[in-house]
Amino acid sequence: MPGRADFYEKYLESLAEWASAGWHVSAADWRGQGASGRMTANLMVGHIADFSIWISDLDALWRDWVRTAPGPHVLAGHSMGGHLVLRAVAEGAANPDAVVLSAPMLGFVTPIPQFIQQIYGRLMCWIGDPERVAWEASEKPGAPRDGRMTLLTHDADRYADELWWRAARPELEIGPASWRWVERAAASIETLRAPGVLEAVMAPVLVLAAKKDALVSWPAIEAAAERLPRGELVAWGPEARHELLREADPVRGQVMAAITSFLTRALPAKVG
Repeated sequence: MPGRADFYEKYLESLAEWASAGWHVSAADWRGQGASGRMTANLMVGHIADFSIWISDLDALWRDWVRTAPGPHVLAGHSMGGHLVLRAVAEGAANPDAVVLSAPMLGFVTPIPQFIQQIYGRLMCWIGDPERVAWEASEKPGAPRDGRMTLLTHDADRYADELWWRAARPELEIGPASWRWVERAAASIETLRAPGVLEAVMAPVLVLAAKKDALVSWPAIEAAAERLPRGELVAWGPEARHELLREADPVRGQVMAAITSFLTRALPAKVG
């Protein structure tokens, strides 16, 4: 499950590799992004009224998928998709045999303190249209449009691949999030911070992270991984940026190997 403003075509390389290894693979765009329509009149705004809508969508998708796909069943998500996957598992909306999270959105890299982020978002929704964009361009407030790649990956070819898909399929193009998205994202993150929520996740979970990630909070990811009873954390330093599955080959190779190793250990009777 892809991240905010993502689309599944970005992950065809990884999906093809997993399929070649014998897995049955599926991917989907979240409601309101990719080729799954938009939620506002401004088609460039990433918006959702509440993250519970996406949890319900994943619940329906998961129930349908496991009826037809042979097990074991593994649920993977990147960034916002990683957040939603983890929340869905914690709330019982999905019951995978194993979970893989790439740079999960469990906190933001922002000067706004965590304890007032939802309040700040609520205030911005109150003083203006909640569907208006929360920042001007790129993937985070204040980041220049022409510096977007430096937030995501060191690999120029994989970044160019994303741009190719956006040009070839204009319906995939989407810009910054709305203020309602910001406020609801902060609220959803708080649901996972609540005592006992992550501690109740019994599935084995692999958490992949970049310590120098400029979009999602490394300390929040590290803290969450420690709370997961069967959690494993693998992290990279400055050689990795946010999109670990689309990083340069040296890092991406390690990421894919870590996933293979985890699944072999987590599902010993079912994989290999």
